[in-house]
Amino acid sequence: MKIGWRNVLGIALSIGLLYWAFHAVDFGQVVQHLRTANLYYFAGATVAGTLIFPLRARRWRPILASVAPGLPLGMLWRATAIGMMVNNVVPARAGELARAYALTQETPRVGFSSAIASLAVDRVFDAFVVLLLMLGALLDPAFPREQLVGGQPVVRWMVGGGLLVAIAVFALYLVVFFPDRMIRWFELFSRRVAPGLEQRGVIALRAFASGLGVLRHPGRFLEVLFWAMLHWLVNGLAFWLAFKAVGITAPFSAALLVQGLIAIGVAVPSAPGFFGVFEYIGQQGLGLYGVDVARATSWAVGFHILTFIPITLFGIYYFARLGLHFRDLSRAEARDEPGPDDRAAGPAEGRAG
Repeated sequence: MKIGWRNVLGIALSIGLLYWAFHAVDFGQVVQHLRTANLYYFAGATVAGTLIFPLRARRWRPILASVAPGLPLGMLWRATAIGMMVNNVVPARAGELARAYALTQETPRVGFSSAIASLAVDRVFDAFVVLLLMLGALLDPAFPREQLVGGQPVVRWMVGGGLLVAIAVFALYLVVFFPDRMIRWFELFSRRVAPGLEQRGVIALRAFASGLGVLRHPGRFLEVLFWAMLHWLVNGLAFWLAFKAVGITAPFSAALLVQGLIAIGVAVPSAPGFFGVFEYIGQQGLGLYGVDVARATSWAVGFHILTFIPITLFGIYYFARLGLHFRDLSRAEARDEPGPDDRAAGPAEGRAG
């Protein structure tokens, strides 16, 4: 996999945040909190934190329905597990690439560009639901409205994030319902600014518009929204159970707010597994609710490790079972669509099923 300057910067940022998160923490207290943690709550958090990945795979099916209806859930689950594993062990945020590539190696019904476009749609639903749940957390009377983040009220940050999502949704609307016009605009722009990108950009836009087909069907749209909402509520439940495991008494709405802050934070370049970013933002988010730094750190470290291990092991197993190699991902990264030779090298459809 290619590791560019953004990835080097991301690893450096993770190291810096790890230092910043841990430098003033009494690790004796952290160890004590973890040693006395309620293992049943931690077990429940681990199960819930792993269950979100099959839920993400189930959500992927209606997104892909306009390209390949009725894909087996097992196939989507394996690709999802592989993608999450790659995100956990490889720099360069290659998990989405791996997830798309793994699916194309199991079925010829989905092209690589279409798979990538479907994952972009997947992330749009993530952003919408996460911000919606964060808004609900802000409206909870238990939220400490006097708290500041970066010298600004948290609500102000949320309004800014909401505006960005609204702009993104409007852009998606244009691509979905006026794809030809958007492509013409792109062609005119790219010919003047970057002619070499015109052809590849047009291909990517057409694939993206095809992937956004779910937005043209109200029933399919509501289905994806349902699974996205369930996904993030279960993830919030995992956070909250882990809160209780280490003695944090914050409300469930705090879990929804903290998960949203972390989801936004891990969008920046970081080390594999989002270590550093997760811990630092988890500390800051729980700090809004008056949780002391040692107990917040014990939650972040315990929960992060316990939910890191299962999906990584699942992904490694399926990666090996499908006969994939990291060099395959490098070849996929080098071009928009795997060629016939690449498909021949991959397993036949349903082989892992």
